[in-house]
Amino acid sequence: MRRFWVASGVGVGLCLSFLGLLVIGTYSAAAGLVGPSRSVGLAKGAVPMQFRGLVERWGNLCTAVNPALLAAQLYQESGFNPRARSPVGALGIGQFMPETWKGHGIDGDGDGDRDVWDPADAIPSAASYDCELAGYVKKVPGDPTRNMLAAYNAGAYAVIKYGGVPPYRETQNYVKVITALAKSFAAPVGRVAPSQQAAAAINYAQTKLGTPYLWGGEGTPEQNGRFDCSGLTQAAYRTVGVELPRVANDQYNAGPHPSRDQLMPGDLVFFSDDLADSRAIHHVGLYVGGGYMINAPYTGAVIRFDKIDTPDYFGATRVTKDGAEALPHRKGSSDTP
Repeated sequence: MRRFWVASGVGVGLCLSFLGLLVIGTYSAAAGLVGPSRSVGLAKGAVPMQFRGLVERWGNLCTAVNPALLAAQLYQESGFNPRARSPVGALGIGQFMPETWKGHGIDGDGDGDRDVWDPADAIPSAASYDCELAGYVKKVPGDPTRNMLAAYNAGAYAVIKYGGVPPYRETQNYVKVITALAKSFAAPVGRVAPSQQAAAAINYAQTKLGTPYLWGGEGTPEQNGRFDCSGLTQAAYRTVGVELPRVANDQYNAGPHPSRDQLMPGDLVFFSDDLADSRAIHHVGLYVGGGYMINAPYTGAVIRFDKIDTPDYFGATRVTKDGAEALPHRKGSSDTP
């Protein structure tokens, strides 16, 4: 998390020792953004259940923020890991730098302390900091959410100076990444647009039918062209210019999430050990229609067609190029060996 001090004289000396509810009112009033954000629901299981309530509540703190946007920030910062610690010293699920936490951390659960390692404090603090920044740039032309994200990355002064998202490559990329990720955390409000790359991705996967499974396999010559589940889906979409993350539970966030009755060929379909948590996904396949997928199932099996309607069926993702590009790329495999 990149934290910049706002320009002096804009009122950063807010009293942060009040209980969380009072702090919410103070920040919201200062921002001039009192009232709920536009209604945006969270996609099924996109946020781990233990954090979902916090994200839904605090993601509606002001109009520049919504639950999907807050979820996207937390995922990008820490992968929802409350114990995350970055090489530069950012801490917790919200990846606050210590000095930033001192000035902007709040007691979100009202228990009398402000603990950067406690999601009940860190998630509310991330939302209130967003809303505070939105207040500083509320008179700047353009979309208030994009301006808030730019202020989050480059500082409010830069947004005011340039009259919107400043011409910094890093800042423009940050705004693009978070807004794209937010779409994958939001529950669709209508039918999801078809994928333009689906047919070619399926065609590639079909050429691999009968290939023996290899845990950790990415189809390299050294691996004799063998794959595990997420290696196969990654390779299939790579042939159409879409670079998915290596890990299946990260691939889930590569686009919006059609319901079971809206599945189309080319959608990624996922299976999880916890049907309320996408971080527990252990398997992914490529939907081909008729209730079937192409997948690399497990050691001892070959790439094949399988039915998707099993007790551990979790949900689906319709991959988009922007969604895939926004994702962090972690090494390794999430397959069950």
